[in-house]
Amino acid sequence: MKPLLFSLLLVTAALFGEAAVAQPAPFNQAGVTMGHWHLISKDVDANKKLFLAMGGKLYMPGGQPLIEFPGLYINLSLGNEKGDGGTVGSVVNHVGFIVDNVQRRVAEWKAKGVPVLPGTNNRPDQAFVVTPDGVRIEILEDKDQTIPIRNEHIHFSMTAADIPKAQAWYVKVFGGKAGTRNGAPVVDLPGVQLRFLKADVAQTPTRHRVLDHIGFDVKDHAAFVQRITADGVKLDEPARTVPNGSKITYITDPWGTRIEIIQRAPLGPEVRS
Repeated sequence: MKPLLFSLLLVTAALFGEAAVAQPAPFNQAGVTMGHWHLISKDVDANKKLFLAMGGKLYMPGGQPLIEFPGLYINLSLGNEKGDGGTVGSVVNHVGFIVDNVQRRVAEWKAKGVPVLPGTNNRPDQAFVVTPDGVRIEILEDKDQTIPIRNEHIHFSMTAADIPKAQAWYVKVFGGKAGTRNGAPVVDLPGVQLRFLKADVAQTPTRHRVLDHIGFDVKDHAAFVQRITADGVKLDEPARTVPNGSKITYITDPWGTRIEIIQRAPLGPEVRS
């Protein structure tokens, strides 16, 4: 093979490989994959700077900033609303990324001004990042991972009696797979693992906090909405199509987590800084 042609093939493979890992995970049999966290940031620019420093990519669908990581989108604003309260104390206690090497990534992020907290008992394979307005993000490590960072988990906080009910609810509504991690119940969905932290009392709902809601992308919005409403799940508002072409609605789980159901329109080009 000629050297120039070989070089072009390598570049093409690298570009397509990067695009592939940045896309959401394939839909499960229920037509669901992990979608997004939706923040009502008190300081959009500060949050944008933090997430870009951690390796995110910026898009502006509909003129609103959206950060993309492999397996996840992060919306930074919601109209003119301002969130009040971080994740701790909310039913979504924290969210989580996984990286290829915690110490290497922490050093890179700190050099870019990202405040990083050490892991529990100074675990070298764990760290925490807290956004300027209180969204707690756990950072864990997978040395076999071939990309620097990807979405990994959402960690709910609820009473011990509610945890098995929540596990069953997420399996039924979103087609998740029930399992365990370190002896604790989890639900696996494409692109994310839902984990459960025991709390002494019920926690505050997510609505109007900085992390206002989480979102799942669906393959066929009308069919998904029809199925869950037939199963007794109530919509917070009627399904609608927003100006950029995405189809959306919202539900709230029985423990107070607001959830967007979205069939997402194309994002448009990445915004290069």
